[in-house]
Amino acid sequence: MSSVPFSDPADDPAELPAPILVEHEAGLAELMRELEGLTEVGVDTEADSFYSYREKVCLLQLSVRGIDYLVDPFANLDFAPLAKVFADPTVTKIFHDGEFDVSILGREYGMRFVNLFDTRIAAAALGMQAPGLASVLNHYFGLELDKSEQRSDWSRRPLKQSQINYARLDTRYLHALKARMQADLAAKDRAMVVEGECTRLEALQVAPREFNPDDYARIKGARSLTPVQQSVLRELFILRNRVAEERDVPPFKVLGNPVLLTLSERQPLTVSALEGLKGFPRGRMRSLGRDVLVAIAAGKAAGPAARVKPTPKNGDKAKRLDDPEFELHERLREWRRRMAETEEMDSSLILNRHVMLRLALARPKASEDLEAIDGLVTWQRQRYGDVLLKLVARFESQLAEGSIDFEKRRRRRS
Repeated sequence: MSSVPFSDPADDPAELPAPILVEHEAGLAELMRELEGLTEVGVDTEADSFYSYREKVCLLQLSVRGIDYLVDPFANLDFAPLAKVFADPTVTKIFHDGEFDVSILGREYGMRFVNLFDTRIAAAALGMQAPGLASVLNHYFGLELDKSEQRSDWSRRPLKQSQINYARLDTRYLHALKARMQADLAAKDRAMVVEGECTRLEALQVAPREFNPDDYARIKGARSLTPVQQSVLRELFILRNRVAEERDVPPFKVLGNPVLLTLSERQPLTVSALEGLKGFPRGRMRSLGRDVLVAIAAGKAAGPAARVKPTPKNGDKAKRLDDPEFELHERLREWRRRMAETEEMDSSLILNRHVMLRLALARPKASEDLEAIDGLVTWQRQRYGDVLLKLVARFESQLAEGSIDFEKRRRRRS
């Protein structure tokens, strides 16, 4: 990969034509006319993840024929025509880190995507240590992006000019970036890696978000608590979610994880004992303090928490693993780490977390078993299949011998 200065004044951020705000059906119809016969389009979204309990799409950005469009989802527009374009296999949809975009557009509007190219995946496949859009654009074009609006409240209207300037640049250069990256991928024989991951994104099943009270165990430090303290933490976790949903704010804005752990350990008995507690804002003392004490009392009364099966790091929330499954998963994760260092490629592209979890559950014994693993694509089976089968076989042999000390492993995890 070679880095060259960005020097085309026509694409200099300071000299770009104003983006087109799409806030009416007439504007959307104009956009659809521009999309006719097109072979690729840059796509991004902005959401309000830092400001609401259930995030929503607040802006949809598209770059088409050198024109940047900012489509307002709050304008009650009919997105069915756009959905047809996104599902059209003859049109390449270019994203940067598109998993969130594909998920939220699928969940809110039922959209599905066919024929994707994700420049973040490409950056990771090329071994870039900083695959964020700003870093990648700086590497290829010498561009310096202003990221000050990254955590902006995109649900507020009207949009600020600084938000408009920020949002349009998220898709403006994706076409040029794709062209440059495809050449580098071909040179390093990594095109199949990106194709495999983008195919996975296309097949992404968008599950409805559901609160699971046992996810308290995913909080860093939860497993170091005593069983009774864990029971208190579970009740506080449930309380935080309820309050967050009622107030329509993210849970971390009610109480952060560190204060939940502190409350679980100290188990204060009075509102006055909450005063001065780091992370417990004084302004919430009156409105939340008594509910916190009730939750603490309920957790203590419930007695020791039942042991929650461990989840692998960055694993699937919906699946809890027993000891052998968890052990195999961790061995796969360690193998993936070493292989990523050898290949000089992001570890998630060696095996993504969902595939790693499926391997741990399936414990494949032969090549045909690997072919049945959903998401394990052809190039991965060809390059890593024999090694993976040997890793599983060694694990099964040690399991049969009884030489794996699961109790020791549990103590190490806690």
